Amino acid sequence: MRIPRAAMEAFKSSALISWRSTGKQQQTIARCIEKTGRALHSGDLSTVRIWPELAGAGRYFDFRSLLIPASIDFAEDSPLCTTLRKDGHSVRTVEHLLSALEGTGVDNCRIEIVNSGSDDTSVEVPIFDGSAREWVEAIDQVRLTDALDCNGRSCDRVAPYLTQPVHVSKGDSVISAFPANETNISYGIDFPQVSDLSLKWYSSSFCTGSIYSKQIAPSRTFCVYEEVEKMRSAGLIKGGSAENAVVFSISKGLLNPPLRSPEEPCRHKVLDFIGDVSLFARSGSQGLPVANIIAYKGGHSLHAEFVRKLSSTS
Repeated sequence: MRIPRAAMEAFKSSALISWRSTGKQQQTIARCIEKTGRALHSGDLSTVRIWPELAGAGRYFDFRSLLIPASIDFAEDSPLCTTLRKDGHSVRTVEHLLSALEGTGVDNCRIEIVNSGSDDTSVEVPIFDGSAREWVEAIDQVRLTDALDCNGRSCDRVAPYLTQPVHVSKGDSVISAFPANETNISYGIDFPQVSDLSLKWYSSSFCTGSIYSKQIAPSRTFCVYEEVEKMRSAGLIKGGSAENAVVFSISKGLLNPPLRSPEEPCRHKVLDFIGDVSLFARSGSQGLPVANIIAYKGGHSLHAEFVRKLSSTS
């Protein structure tokens, strides 16, 4: 196994990160995945085709023949989702798809996306049921295979090991990470106005893809019913419904039971975190840091700040 020469510069260790071999080869999907669905915020239909890619290519979006790497360098702040932008074109709500790819070990792929709407500068990934389950099932169906470079050789899969504590915060929202020998994530939420969402925690280690597929991927996004109209007035969640989100009410509690697990909202925050932190990946590497990570009341913006902190000296 080898690391492509062109990628060596990207894997120079820093004060915060040590890039180390996982002892595995980079992976891609064995054949194309195609799925069509409605987008959460725009309400438009979009079609996604995920294609196998060479080792070292990493993950990137192909929108109107413009290639947008799934990298923190192209992430921009946007409400209630993660958006990638390049040369005036954007791909929105990428976090669930990227989470599934990172969680199952698809290191290299081209993600072609086509919008059925009239906007030719922006497109949004389908929401499906609000989780990453449909993506994981599609990946399982086509299976993974070793990714080969242009010379037909396999490449080493490396992972970022945290070597010093990292801390980012905004108000009472916090993400702290500490050096460890395996990845552990603890995520806390607190929506005190909703008793079912008041001070909840979930913790898990991530040693295998099956942990992600069984414990994290099925967890759906959630919202507070009383805030729905405010979000729609802001031009958001036009495609949202009780079919693609868990809905809680301040006065009535859970409106569309049952939950898929007692900690489903917290597990979904972990799903989002993995998708956002996958933007730290480069040249077919793992993006999720090997570290003990504790997050409390985080969101996409703070997740991105955490990745930028890792990237700033790496």
